[in-house]
Amino acid sequence: MTEISEFLELVSQLDEVSVAPHSRYSRLEVDGRTFGYLWEPTRTVGLKQTLAEQAALVGERPEVFEVQFTAGGFGWVVVQLGGIARDELAELTFEAWRLSAPQRLVLQRGDRLPT
Repeated sequence: MTEISEFLELVSQLDEVSVAPHSRYSRLEVDGRTFGYLWEPTRTVGLKQTLAEQAALVGERPEVFEVQFTAGGFGWVVVQLGGIARDELAELTFEAWRLSAPQRLVLQRGDRLPT
């Protein structure tokens, strides 16, 4: 189980991330590109993934992951924070960031996951 504060801590470790609060959710961006959403009342996050990863996650653990939407060749997943460990969430958050970040940031960071 991962707390909202832990998710935000993971996000804060990634380069050039901004969190834009809205009335019902917060949008996570890197270089003006959205890579995630946080809905605090439902303790869920939406993360950008590849279509293959979206299908695998939802197929393996539908109690934790659900399809949010697909767009531009990417599959977004809703993640139930109560059903995921911090280290797994770190990997998914990093991948979402990496799919949206400019190449210069991806190269600077390498494969270092947030901890």
